[in-house]
Amino acid sequence: QVQLVESGGGLVQPGGSLRLSCAASGRTFSGYSMGWFRQAPGKEREFVAVISWSGGSTYYADSVKGRYTISRDTTKNTMYLQMKGLKPEDTAVYYCAAGPGFLIIRLSTYHYWGQGTQVTVSS
Repeated sequence: QVQLVESGGGLVQPGGSLRLSCAASGRTFSGYSMGWFRQAPGKEREFVAVISWSGGSTYYADSVKGRYTISRDTTKNTMYLQMKGLKPEDTAVYYCAAGPGFLIIRLSTYHYWGQGTQVTVSS
């Protein structure tokens, strides 16, 4: 059974930092991209960042470029999202996902999803 489990969310003040983790299990994800998406209340789920299987290639949404860093440890089957300079508009449930292909950003292409972790940016 494939599982993606996010952790690391919480409440942080504007300008603060958080690191999210996504632990994957149940299959090998060789050749899979892994990505982060987020969904704010009343809004559609949107792409945040994606990383290739090797970890050598990444791509970010314009809204987070320069503030977020995606990485993965293939030996631990774990992906990370380091978030800095957080803004109130970053408040959302953050989801990790895995899907076949290289640096895929389309939500429908992802096969596996985590349950999400809440990130709240507020003073």
